[in-house]
Amino acid sequence: MKVAVLGGGAFGTALAIALSQTGPIQLWARSRTQADAMARQRENAAYLPGCALPPELTVTPDLQAAVGADVILLAIPMQTLGSFAEEAAALLDGKTLVACCKGMDLQTGAGPVETLAHHCPTSSHALLTGPSFARDIANGLPTGLTLACTDEDLGETLQARLSTPTLRIYRTTDVTGATLGGALKNVMAIACGATMGAGLGESARASILTRGFAEMQRLAQHKGADPATLAGLSGFGDLVLTCTSPQSRNYRFGVSIGDGTAFDPSVTVEGAATARAAAALAEREGLDLPITSAVAGLVEKRLDVAQAMEALLSRSLKEE
Repeated sequence: MKVAVLGGGAFGTALAIALSQTGPIQLWARSRTQADAMARQRENAAYLPGCALPPELTVTPDLQAAVGADVILLAIPMQTLGSFAEEAAALLDGKTLVACCKGMDLQTGAGPVETLAHHCPTSSHALLTGPSFARDIANGLPTGLTLACTDEDLGETLQARLSTPTLRIYRTTDVTGATLGGALKNVMAIACGATMGAGLGESARASILTRGFAEMQRLAQHKGADPATLAGLSGFGDLVLTCTSPQSRNYRFGVSIGDGTAFDPSVTVEGAATARAAAALAEREGLDLPITSAVAGLVEKRLDVAQAMEALLSRSLKEE
């Protein structure tokens, strides 16, 4: 079963490096200049410098060649996944597509699998998610991920094919729960980063992380997911990682909000759009997601950190 990775960013490159341990793999980069540089230098100097590309990994800018594989991993940012899938639908339809991004589309509120299913209805769909930094995966450090697929037989096949000596894949049929865990943990990472950037302390961060997890479970249950899914790698595991490490782009973005420093606009921060999409959903459907709403206010610059914290602390007291 041939596998290809679409997306020449840090995560797509890291997945391709890891999967090359089990056989030849092709990595597609949209930019011919970038693809040629990666093939020549044998590293992704722009997004993952210092991580060598193994001989088994081939880089190509030719999308048609890449989608000749049986299984296609799409390591494409959530906010551009829909437009990419629409553009490439004729090539992707009928393939097994595994989304490797996290978030909710700002325009539609859909997650990665729902987005792919809309544009490529004759394909099979799955989601690869969980606590992972690209550099850890590329360096062969042990990492556990969740493979979410409603088709249990396909899930077992993908689990076996995508596991490597250092990449351990667990599976679930709860795509909704895994999607929301991966999406909302980025929102909470922004909140935790802002808390630390503003100097509010570790205790405040622990409260945000814990109550944020309660919000994640609340929304998942509202959407028909199993709240227990959120206690696994795709929820709690990813939440802990991204809310406590400066390797997390969402956490660093939150720190920049908290301490008032500039943040590189070229860096993808999925939690910013997800916060806005989830807050809009909460308002439409009458859900209580106060931290998510506060992060949306910070992202849209309707609130500063002091105002957001005051709004959270002034809420009526309740039983945990």
